[in-house]
Amino acid sequence: MSLKEKLVETASFMKEKGVKEIDFGLILGSGLGELADEIEDAVVISYHEIPHFPVSTVVGHAGQLVYGTLSGKKVLALQGRFHYYEGHSMQTVTYPVRVMAAMKAHSIIVTNACGGVNTTFSPGDLMLITDQINFMGANPLIGANEEEMGPRFPDMSQAYNGDYRNKAKEVAEKHGLHLKEGVYMGFSGPTYETPAEIHMARTLGADAVGMSTVPEVIVAVHSGLKVLGISCITNLAAGMQATLNHEEVVETTERVKTEFKALVKETLAAL
Repeated sequence: MSLKEKLVETASFMKEKGVKEIDFGLILGSGLGELADEIEDAVVISYHEIPHFPVSTVVGHAGQLVYGTLSGKKVLALQGRFHYYEGHSMQTVTYPVRVMAAMKAHSIIVTNACGGVNTTFSPGDLMLITDQINFMGANPLIGANEEEMGPRFPDMSQAYNGDYRNKAKEVAEKHGLHLKEGVYMGFSGPTYETPAEIHMARTLGADAVGMSTVPEVIVAVHSGLKVLGISCITNLAAGMQATLNHEEVVETTERVKTEFKALVKETLAAL
């Protein structure tokens, strides 16, 4: 079955479930899924039910789609994403973004929990993503290109929408939220990076490292979607603190979730 045929099946199933027009797709990272609980008139669909949808296996990811209204916008939120390190293909990892595009969303907001590489960052900081480095060793667009979905060679020079970033900065300033900015570098995982890899990442210009987001943004750009990206710096990367573990990631997102939710909701309202 072709990608296009799969998308038609998934989209018609979701329409039957009550998913109508979408303005923004939301991809909520580790520990950040709670934002979806604030969506009004919510239609909740478990990933298990959705044709051609994979299932998320990571702690801190609920594994369901939530559709409804948030800050006056129609949103489709992914509570739990798919990662390359779970053994999924890049096409599977990015399938939800394809679905959002097929359902006529015009934009997506991607969020993640990540490690801080920039020495001025602290755990709990929120970072507006300005650009990305794909260090995952793969690309979701490898293979035949379906022209009606996007160009063979998408231009990634403005992957993260400048107007959206400016709006988010205005919102942060207005609400007294301390917002950092920086470049996100995607590694495949599932190991945390070594101190030498972090040294490399910093040398290459990365401010934060993680194991998601990059493929989704590539497919979003390919699909003509505007992108806003926000990272929660949950820990300092290898070599900058004693040890690394996933519990700390979930703990830190718990601590900053109020600030994070406020930033996303107010920015959505402003866009």
